[in-house]
Amino acid sequence: MSGFVKRRNPPAPGSIPDALQPFEAEVRFYREVAPVVGVRTPACFEAEAGPAGTRLVLEDLSTWRQGADPAVAARVLAGLHRRFENDAAGRWPWLRRSGAGGDLVGQLYDRTWPILAARRDVTARARDQGERLVGAVPELARAGSAAGPLTLVHGDASVRNMRTASDGTLALLDWEDVSLAPGLTDLAWLLVSSVPPPRWPDVFAAYGDCAGLDLVLPTAVSQAFLSLADTPEGSADAKGWIARIEAAGARLT
Repeated sequence: MSGFVKRRNPPAPGSIPDALQPFEAEVRFYREVAPVVGVRTPACFEAEAGPAGTRLVLEDLSTWRQGADPAVAARVLAGLHRRFENDAAGRWPWLRRSGAGGDLVGQLYDRTWPILAARRDVTARARDQGERLVGAVPELARAGSAAGPLTLVHGDASVRNMRTASDGTLALLDWEDVSLAPGLTDLAWLLVSSVPPPRWPDVFAAYGDCAGLDLVLPTAVSQAFLSLADTPEGSADAKGWIARIEAAGARLT
């Protein structure tokens, strides 16, 4: 059977993937959750996990347009979150909990921050935001659990993990970070990873109730800084990350 084959080797012992087991979580997602999730995902033809790693054979959506309109994405995410509010934990008790791995991510952030702080393209406002996160990431991740009812979240809801069909249907890909968390964690990452700040009001309107967003934005900002670290200094990608970090910081001050 033809399709897109996704293989993952076992994670290195002691690594963040070793602690969070995202590859096995994605296999379980396609086996147990995808058939009832209520949003478009790639069809799954095979889903295997074992000592040698994981293997998925998925529908190839490479002919679909990469990305999505942010407001459409926000509406799809809102529907997903409402559908499983206060229900996902009972259905799938294996789901990663909100804040899991926060200590390891915090250690990575603290190690990375001096490199980021030395970059010439990091603005004063962004640098101030980044300094506030040093030593605080684990506690902020735990605090984000209070942002709203726990539900099924994608966990990496950036537009790079979305595809749009010619009829406008939006598909969500890459479910390695599927979790049990407040839905606003997906919204925060959509904004900080993908949405130009002038379009944030459109996304808020499309999603609906955003009360509690400020509780999860700091964690999204820490992830944004780690993503910034992988971009060339002064590049268009870097400028985009910095602009979105600044927009998040403006909400938090």
